[in-house]
Amino acid sequence: MVRFLKIFVVFLNLVIVFFAQGQSGTTIKVKAMTKSSAALQVGAAQFDLYLADLKTKKVGMVVNQTSMVGNSHLVDTLVQLGVPVKRIFSPEHGFRGTADAGEKVKDAPDVKTGIPIVSLYGAKRKPGKEDLAGLDVLIFDIQDIGVRYYTFVATLHNVMESCAENGLTLLILDRPNPNGHFVDGSILDMAYKSFVGMHPVPVVHGLTIGEYAQMINGEGWLAGGIQCKLQVIPCSGYTHQTPYVLPVKPSPNIPNNRAIYLYPSICLFEGTVASVGRGTDKQFQVYGAPGSTFGDFTFVPEPKVGAMDPFQKGKTCRGFDLTTRQTEDIRKEAKVNLSYIIDYYRNFPKIDSFFLANKFIDKLAGGKTLREQIIAGKSEEEIRKTWEPGLSKFKKKRKKYLLYP
Repeated sequence: MVRFLKIFVVFLNLVIVFFAQGQSGTTIKVKAMTKSSAALQVGAAQFDLYLADLKTKKVGMVVNQTSMVGNSHLVDTLVQLGVPVKRIFSPEHGFRGTADAGEKVKDAPDVKTGIPIVSLYGAKRKPGKEDLAGLDVLIFDIQDIGVRYYTFVATLHNVMESCAENGLTLLILDRPNPNGHFVDGSILDMAYKSFVGMHPVPVVHGLTIGEYAQMINGEGWLAGGIQCKLQVIPCSGYTHQTPYVLPVKPSPNIPNNRAIYLYPSICLFEGTVASVGRGTDKQFQVYGAPGSTFGDFTFVPEPKVGAMDPFQKGKTCRGFDLTTRQTEDIRKEAKVNLSYIIDYYRNFPKIDSFFLANKFIDKLAGGKTLREQIIAGKSEEEIRKTWEPGLSKFKKKRKKYLLYP
């Protein structure tokens, strides 16, 4: 009886107060939000839209440390509510979100529930037929930050493709995009397709995971144009202009919303000799390089959880500390700020060695053009003008897939 009451209380606390409206296909879309809309709720919290159906199915879950409903992880909550969760699939950084960027993660059972975990950032990046065997539905519930070179979108693509190939439904429990209030940056040249750039979208695409999944389907981006059977449980009380402070770090080196807002601009330095603060407590909020004479801030990257072998480890890096900037001011800029990398390049003492020899900058930027423009001395304004034709086309395309105003 006590257990039943606990479950009932959890359920009552998470019942939606803003109802979603079914649209065409299997995707659920939200009604237009107004000022009188209910408080924001993530898709996972709206159990009455999906819980009853799950209890009769064998479930797999693509989740990580961000898959929380209140103070409880979604896996633990669903298991407690009687959902037969058979398998967990984890993206980059692992199920608990502590692995280094780029670190391969091994398969292992979850220490708390004993449910097998299949790593999608280790020996494989895509679930195989054997991984999905016996499952009826796959749930995707991961907090993204709305930037092309954040790898959770690549995992989404691979999971959708596997579901389409194996006849499974993918249930996406949507979450807000903290960078969903703007669209900016160069469009990916598909000749530079990689795990940090899978689709012809700009650096900041302005889509939630649910909206992005619909675009993947709608634009035929899966192999051979196959379609994933998709269902999206949207957020309630959310618009693309709604500020959202993430309750959990989306990855080990994105510690707060300032880092989230700076990430589209500062991550470009990862294609250069400059550190972006991995191995410090100001990840993606500082930048600097050994040998630089430009800037009034110095830091030394050291091994830390999530960055055990940080770039430029043990070396004094000189550059700039952006934690002095107000987080809301950065959000209001609503753009990929190229001034950081352009100014730092122009003032770097060994300009010929500024960009890494592996040209990783080209994968991040979505082509070689940005690197060539910076080397040629183009201004930020000149570079931004070259983005406009692609951005205009993308924004028109994006409208077809929006679930929120």
